[in-house]
Amino acid sequence: MLTGAGVSAESGVPTFRGGGRTAVWKGMPFEVISSAGMVRSNLPEVWEWFDYRRGVLSTCRPNPAHETIARWQDRFDSFTLATQNIDGLHAAAGSREVLELHGNAWRARCLKCGGREELREKPSDVRPPVCVACGGQMRPDVVLFGEMLPERVWISAAERAARCDLCFVVGTSAIVYPAAGLPYAAAEAGAFLVEINPEPTPLSEACDATLRGAAGEILPLLDEEGA
Repeated sequence: MLTGAGVSAESGVPTFRGGGRTAVWKGMPFEVISSAGMVRSNLPEVWEWFDYRRGVLSTCRPNPAHETIARWQDRFDSFTLATQNIDGLHAAAGSREVLELHGNAWRARCLKCGGREELREKPSDVRPPVCVACGGQMRPDVVLFGEMLPERVWISAAERAARCDLCFVVGTSAIVYPAAGLPYAAAEAGAFLVEINPEPTPLSEACDATLRGAAGEILPLLDEEGA
C-alpha cells in the first residue's frame, strides 16, 4: 500500500505547498524554504519553518483510513505500507515498520555523523538541535527539494512493490517521483492495482480498479466487506 497527502488531509494536515509560487513562509515559496539549499544557507530558518509545521501536526490525529490500514497489517500474512507523508500518523494509528519515503517531521538527523534522534526527546529551545553522539548540528530528517530518497527505504519499497499481488494507491496525486513509480512497478510485475482517490490522477488509467472517494470512508467499507 502506498499512501499520500490525501490520507492525512482528512486528519486536517495541510499540504503546505501553497500552490505554484505562492509564498508560504516569510515570503518564500515551499520549494525554497523546504530545500537542500536552504539547509546549507540558513539552517535556523529551516528549523523555524519545521517547528511551525510540527505545531500544526501536533493537533492532528489518525483518521479511519490510518486505523484501517493499521488493522490490515495484522490481517494479512504479508503487508507493506509505504507512505509519502512525513506526519507520523500511520505509526500513531498503530502501523509498524512504515517505509517513510520522504522521512519524518518528528525526527532530526545529524549533518556530521548521520545519527537520528526523536525530536520529542530533545529540548525544543535548542535550534539547531545538537547530536548526542558527536555534538554536530542536526537538520529535519525529511527529504527536501533537491534531495534523493533514503536509499535503504527506497530499495525496500521497490523490492516489495515488484513482488506484491495487490497494490493499493491511496490519497496520492501520483505525480511526485520516484514514489509515483512504485505502483507501475507493481503492475508490471502482475499485481492487481487499486486506486482510492476523490479525483482521477495520471495513474488512474493504469489501474485495474478505481474507487472514487475519501480514504477515510472507503477503506473502512472495504474492511467491513472482507476485501
